[in-house]
Amino acid sequence: MKVAIMGYGTIGSGVAEVLRTNKEQIELKVSEPIELKYVLDLRESISPEDNDKLVHDFKVIEEDPEVGLVVETMGGIHPAYEFVKAALEKGKHVVTSNKALVDAMGSKLIAIAKEHHCNFYFEASVGGGIPVIRTIYHNYAGEKIVEITGILNGTTNYILTEMREKGASFEDTLREAQKLGYAERDPSADIDGFDTSRKTAILLSMSSGCRCRHEDIFTEGIRNVSSMDFQYAREMGMTIKLLGSVQAREDKYFAYVAPIMIGKTDPLFAVDGVFNGIRIVGNCLGSTMLYGRGAGKLPTASAVVSDMIAAVRHQHEFQGIGWSEKMLTIEPMGNNSFSYFVRVEGTPEGIKKELKENFLKHSGKLVPIALGGRNDEFGFVTDEMFEKDFIEGVRVFEEKTGRRVFHYIRTEGELSD
Repeated sequence: MKVAIMGYGTIGSGVAEVLRTNKEQIELKVSEPIELKYVLDLRESISPEDNDKLVHDFKVIEEDPEVGLVVETMGGIHPAYEFVKAALEKGKHVVTSNKALVDAMGSKLIAIAKEHHCNFYFEASVGGGIPVIRTIYHNYAGEKIVEITGILNGTTNYILTEMREKGASFEDTLREAQKLGYAERDPSADIDGFDTSRKTAILLSMSSGCRCRHEDIFTEGIRNVSSMDFQYAREMGMTIKLLGSVQAREDKYFAYVAPIMIGKTDPLFAVDGVFNGIRIVGNCLGSTMLYGRGAGKLPTASAVVSDMIAAVRHQHEFQGIGWSEKMLTIEPMGNNSFSYFVRVEGTPEGIKKELKENFLKHSGKLVPIALGGRNDEFGFVTDEMFEKDFIEGVRVFEEKTGRRVFHYIRTEGELSD
């Protein structure tokens, strides 16, 4: 099958490299050779191996009947959507790593692929080289998925890991990540949680079978996580991770992106640095864990090539990977429930009654946590509460006592003794 790659940046050039490096391995797994014919790129020159394939006009690819497979690694929504749509309408299979495109236009492109008897694959849009889309579609085909929770962004996980291990501030750690190339010059998509939110939306769409928008998912990034928060987490035998989570409870769907304190029994506790981890829970199978490099040139390119092989294998049938255009309703964040780690001004003396009334109604058990004899603030963990009740509790507590709540972080799992 003749192939065209649209976009020859980090991922596109990585796809060409994997095709060359693993040529013999790939040929053993497909019914016909996969041959790169075109590379669409705005630059005048690319790698020496592929420079003779360079074109600047998408129409060349669109109108060539020999091209049966198009790889989109341009990024962004436009003109990627228009190019992918046109390729599918010509009956060409499309493989993409573009999470923004899949999140915004996935249901439309899946419907177009079905109409024109071809396939739209997007494994590399979530988790880089981790096969989470294929796992949901194939391995969990007989399961009702009740939860997917993961560390889906390597940049934020690297920053949080360095803050925990070195005790450095968020600002200093971000600058270091930028120097090392782990964070972009404008890191907002990563550190404000939007990259994770798009991936979470794709996972929710896959698991529910309906379309959702990442704009409808509550999203909180890591800008407000401090070295002080990690000191408290260490005292409790916990750590802090930016998690994207989707959950199905009866006929309702919940989703969020937020920093979460987790304990050592959580398999995501040990996922450090630029690695990703994704926990999937089925109603019958229970919990499984996927772990690996969630980004990077060759891991992501490897996932793209895997989809390319699937496209060749299933070139005469529509596989149906994806979801419908029916819009999914996501429950408000206030209807989620957590325990909360809370940092409060001063000491607990004189305000224990108010703390129990607002945050510890069920257990009535207050366990203050102090750092090194400090008397300017202390921490504690609430009972499990609905988020809307917790937010109201903070308001009432501050109003009654005149004490400030400096910061809070949602928690999951048990505190260490």
